[in-house]
Amino acid sequence: MRYETIIGLEVHAQLLTDSKIFCGCSTRFGEGPNSNTCPVCLGMPGVLPVLNRKVVELTIKAALAANCQIVRYSQFARKNYFYPDLPKGYQISQYELPIARGGYIELEMDHGQSKKKIDLNRIHMEEDAGKLLHELDGVPADHSYVDFNRTGVPLIEIVSEPHINTPEEAGEYLRMLRSMLQYLEVCDGNMEQGSFRCDANISLRPKGAPVLGTKVEIKNMNSFRNVMRALEYETGRQSSLLESGEKILQETRLWDVNQGITESMRSKEEAHDYRYFPDPDLVPLVIDDAWIDEIRSTLPELPREKKERFVKEYVLPEYDAAILTATRQLADYFEECVRLGPQPKVVSNWIMGDILRHVPDTRDISQFPVTPSHLAEMLLMVDKGTISGKIAKIVFEEMVASGRMPQFIVAEKGLVQVSDEGALEKAIQEVLNANADQVEQYRQGKEKVFGFLVGQVMKATKGKANPQVVNELLKKMLAG
Repeated sequence: MRYETIIGLEVHAQLLTDSKIFCGCSTRFGEGPNSNTCPVCLGMPGVLPVLNRKVVELTIKAALAANCQIVRYSQFARKNYFYPDLPKGYQISQYELPIARGGYIELEMDHGQSKKKIDLNRIHMEEDAGKLLHELDGVPADHSYVDFNRTGVPLIEIVSEPHINTPEEAGEYLRMLRSMLQYLEVCDGNMEQGSFRCDANISLRPKGAPVLGTKVEIKNMNSFRNVMRALEYETGRQSSLLESGEKILQETRLWDVNQGITESMRSKEEAHDYRYFPDPDLVPLVIDDAWIDEIRSTLPELPREKKERFVKEYVLPEYDAAILTATRQLADYFEECVRLGPQPKVVSNWIMGDILRHVPDTRDISQFPVTPSHLAEMLLMVDKGTISGKIAKIVFEEMVASGRMPQFIVAEKGLVQVSDEGALEKAIQEVLNANADQVEQYRQGKEKVFGFLVGQVMKATKGKANPQVVNELLKKMLAG
């Protein structure tokens, strides 16, 4: 490819507060249209905004985790534009004096084989706008509806420098950023509900050229996969235009999920003039070192640090550690289970296999009926030879269905592993008598038949036989 792709991302993350940024209205999602509103967030004449302290605290927390410099003196500004979902005719944001500058997110590409720092330009606070609905219950309407519930919901905007060069890097950046915010309990990261949203700026330039190409903004991407697909499509579109000698237009384009293409939304030949000016209703925000230090002391172990510790402390492969630390809840589940006694790699295998099959969103694992105590007790029963690995699968599914502890399930269903040599010798002899041809083949040197005979013994004992004892006794009896 003769061109270099330059990508910058603007992420809006909704903060996990109970009330809005400048009023006491609820931020709860899914309420009836226009029910979470008041004169302040509706922009009625004469009202005054009051800054929510929790918003500032969560913003500082995110900025510290992203290695940003906290600005001690910042200011809110009015971003002026007219749109039906913006009742005041302006959005309260930050412009010249944001709360945080600089910082970076470190990516791990190629399964941890390579690393890359994506520098951040800034993090700032702002209020969300409302929502326009052009259809109801999936049916297009002949006019649009406005829901102001989201108006005034607190956001942080995280603006990267244009240091991302591939759709894969963009996807990894977003995954790392969302995981970090979820660990911090700053944002729930729900892209479907719009609490974690991304706009992308993309341009192409000849490789080695010092000047950036014409920038195109892409909106309407509601998943990591769609962000990557949109960037792949736009890279190809711009490359084809440049190859044919055409110019790239500075514009905003929308990603059409169904067609898999970007479509022009509006031209941007001149950058928007939002006529920013300091909001006269809000005093400048002054943050002292004591408050920053207090917030810094609450920072949890972050995903990358936790992953590195899991590899070192529990001797896990990088792949396992990456999955186990994807959410704070799953990492806590793993560590609690290991604390109760089972081997880390065994716990990891069960989590990545059977548990993730039942729990697609691991943030909800606290609601899963198989708790760390359940899993640990069952794995220790396997380790002690009380039940076999095959029986453990049956016990696990019963725990999922009933929430009962494994010891009661094993006792009630008579699932205790058979290790008594006398009983097993009898079962083995019956299998040998019923499979004389296979016995003869084994004695003639076809050792693969041994696995078949083991399987027949396990079948005859309904999976309860101790596999290790079966192997030892079977070899002895086949030897004559």
